[in-house]
Amino acid sequence: MTVLLLRLAAPLQSWGTGSRFSRRGTDRAPSKSGILGLLAAAQGRRRTDPLEELLGLRIAVRTEQAGTVERDFQTAMKPGERTSFSLSTRHHLADAVFLAAVQGDQALLEGLQSALRQPHFPLFLGRRSCPPVGRVEHGVRPGEAVDVLGSEPWHAAPWFQRAHKEPTALLDLAADCAPGIPGAELVRDEPVSFDPRHRQWEWRSVLHHPPVRVPNETYAGDRHDPMAVL
Repeated sequence: MTVLLLRLAAPLQSWGTGSRFSRRGTDRAPSKSGILGLLAAAQGRRRTDPLEELLGLRIAVRTEQAGTVERDFQTAMKPGERTSFSLSTRHHLADAVFLAAVQGDQALLEGLQSALRQPHFPLFLGRRSCPPVGRVEHGVRPGEAVDVLGSEPWHAAPWFQRAHKEPTALLDLAADCAPGIPGAELVRDEPVSFDPRHRQWEWRSVLHHPPVRVPNETYAGDRHDPMAVL
């Protein structure tokens, strides 16, 4: 099996799987629907195009940098009018970083890797107002998604790693799993159609694995050097 690694980082991200109407929340990790939507945009698929080729992909996500939830209260106003309307509350993740492993056929993943390097449509992390920062694709690896994420170095921002005053860090890891696995939870974010006239999602099983321990390469120890200020 083969895995394509994606680093999902931006000042703001939003991954809603249960939001409706005027209150739009965000999950604390990327949704499968959002990741497949990003890949489809890179390929140049339109919302009405079939997704069968992508639906067989399996997803695992490791949280490199959890970020914080921010709330944004939005209004809209038509030109020439003085009264605002369309009030909505939208939540985002600020300063979050995730490492997603997309598992599937090698030829398909290599094609997705090429598409991400030169995307047909603009890429965004959950919402159009959340473009990614830096390189998204981080190469193709052999193996299973969970195993690959268990051996990858820490992909958090350098400033975040320096602020972590420990030699190692524990990172949350969740992945697709077969239905009925003990401890798994059901999430309705398996896309069937992105067609705005009839959007459809199915349920999938997600298993939270034990946290992954990674070394903090910026850790310099607890030694006190009084001459450092000079």
